[in-house]
Order: sequence, then C-alpha cells, then structure tokens
Amino acid sequence: MTSAVVRELSAELRGFREVQTLAYECAEAVAAQLKPGVTEREAARMQREWLRERGVRDWFHLPFAWFGDRTAFTGFRIPLQFFPTNRRLEAGMPFILDMAPVFKGYTADIGYSGCLGLNPLHDKLLADLEAHRELILREVRERRPLREIYESVDRLMVRQGYANRHRAYPFGVIAHKVDRVRERRLNPTLFGFGTQSLKGLASDALHGHRDGWSPLWSPYRFSDHPPQPGLWAVEPHLGFRGTGAKFEEILVVTDSADPEESAFWLDDDLPHVRRWAEGI
Repeated sequence: MTSAVVRELSAELRGFREVQTLAYECAEAVAAQLKPGVTEREAARMQREWLRERGVRDWFHLPFAWFGDRTAFTGFRIPLQFFPTNRRLEAGMPFILDMAPVFKGYTADIGYSGCLGLNPLHDKLLADLEAHRELILREVRERRPLREIYESVDRLMVRQGYANRHRAYPFGVIAHKVDRVRERRLNPTLFGFGTQSLKGLASDALHGHRDGWSPLWSPYRFSDHPPQPGLWAVEPHLGFRGTGAKFEEILVVTDSADPEESAFWLDDDLPHVRRWAEGI
C-alpha cells in the first residue's frame, strides 16, 4: 500500500513540486467541470486557460485531453493523433487530462485519469496502477537499467491482463527527464511543445549520448543504462479493450548511497495516491 512520506526538500525541488501541484489542481478543477457533450479540444482549452489565469506562460507541451477509447490510444499510428479532437464526452466514458506547464522556470508533466460517472473497469485500471508506482520506485532504487525496469513494468501489465499503451508514445517512452527552463518574454511552441523545453531535452540527449545515457526512458538499447540522477516524468499507461488509464508524476533520482534517498516520488499527496490510500 502506498503511504505518504514527509521529506525535507531543497528550494529547487520545492519549485518543481509547486508547479506539479498546480498542474494537478488544474486537472481536478477541469475534471469537475466536464459534462456530456464537452469535446477534447474544449477540455484542452479549459486547462490552458486555467493555468494561464494563474501565471503559466510556457509549456513543456500544451495540454492534451483524450476521451473514450482514445484513452487507450486505439488506432493511434502517427503523432498528430495525440492532439485533441472533436470527440465528445459521454456518460460513463473515461478521460485523461495531460498537461506540462512551466512556471517560474520549473517544469511539470502530469497525467490525470478520470471517468464521467460510474465505470467499474476504469476503477480497476486505476487501482492496478498502484503496483506499477511501487515497482518502478523499488527497481530504480536497485539501480537496475532503465530498459530492464521497462520490461518489468511490461511483465506486470501482462500478469494483470492489460496492454502497454505507453508503447504508443514516440519512442515508446514510459518517462523522460524534466529540467529547469530559462524564462523568456516570448515562449513559442513547435508541434505543441515549448521550444525552450525542446532545446533542453535536445541538450540532454546530446550530453547523454556522449556519456552513455538517454533522457528518454524507453524499451530500446539507448535506455540500457542505470537511472541517471535528475527528475523524470514517469507515466505507466494501462489499456484494456478501449479503456485506458495512467498517472504521470515526477520521480527524483539522486546519487545518494542511502536507498531511501537515492530515488523518491517528488510528492505523495497527489489525487491517485490519495485514492489508493482511501481504498477507492
């Protein structure tokens, strides 16, 4: 059972936690306003507007919203299919809100799974995600190669009876590094991604290639290395017959010899963690 851990954070980590908290507050506020007939595009716009009203001016990526079988990425073949559509929400339909704001130079990338009304299957997927959060933390602390941890997640999904839907993301990633972003007056986006954030990820990729690691956590050979210290936005994504669910949050990896401090989730006071603690 996941339990909350109280940990003193550095000013740097408090900055990342602040923007992650803000993003989850946005997700909960928008989810509470969703009703039958709302489109994915409208839900994405609601996220953008809520965050902009609170000072967000830059993004790792602009907000996404997926409804119904699109929560399981059914039929997704090309990146453009990830962008919000005119799919309308219906009663009993699952949804995922995904946003990556930059605030005061700190980045978050979060995924929030919900459902408009009762859906026992969706509840089961959400409950079964808890084991993935525990597995990922345990094996990162064991310093197993990222590629092996990815395979462990795959095996757990198979045992649970689910399909791995994060394989549908570009490069099949389950996670990527996040960093500070230099604040600028103009913050353009390219294909929905903030250009400053893309530059940072490209810089990490260049340095990592030289030193034998990658900022992308994937099932491929370039992720065949131990966890690199830094902050990782981790998003295990389960799918079953047109229903998908995931969480996404920041995992902190350090070079500490103390297992408890070598890796930890940035915040245990998040909607999905509270849900598990309450036994919902």
